[in-house]
Amino acid sequence: MAGDDEGLSGLWIDGQKHAGRVLAGCPHEEKGIPLFRDVSRWLDIYFSGREPGFAIPLHLIGSDFQKDVWEILLTIPYGKTMTYGDIAKAIAAKRGIPRMSAQAVGGAVGHNNILIIVPCHRVIGAGGNLTGFGGGIERKIMLLGLENAMSPSFYVPKKGTAL
Repeated sequence: MAGDDEGLSGLWIDGQKHAGRVLAGCPHEEKGIPLFRDVSRWLDIYFSGREPGFAIPLHLIGSDFQKDVWEILLTIPYGKTMTYGDIAKAIAAKRGIPRMSAQAVGGAVGHNNILIIVPCHRVIGAGGNLTGFGGGIERKIMLLGLENAMSPSFYVPKKGTAL
């Protein structure tokens, strides 16, 4: 976990792609802060299979585009999913442009520093394609299963098998 007076700025799991890059090269101090107790409580509730029901203050660190994407991720309800394309359409509408690339959205989703709480695991590809999760596709499947958000139509493209 990483955070400051503004809120949580990082939550990573072992082996996560891009883990800890917020701290890379930045002076930091390791200490417990009240925010971390709240994050731990939130995670305990979440991993018991329930929606935590309270928000964690966040300090989103990234480009304006990344922050726009992450703000949309925060609107995806527990137990629901949204496609990269849906997010791209929402960003295009917000910016008043005709189109936005789903691949660009995928890049921003993939650089989310606050795993699980900013629910990037709830983003799927078109047609139920389960791609892109910094913590590994198996963990994405586990998190979606925990939220009862898995569908028989979801699949992992590399393996080419239905889940």
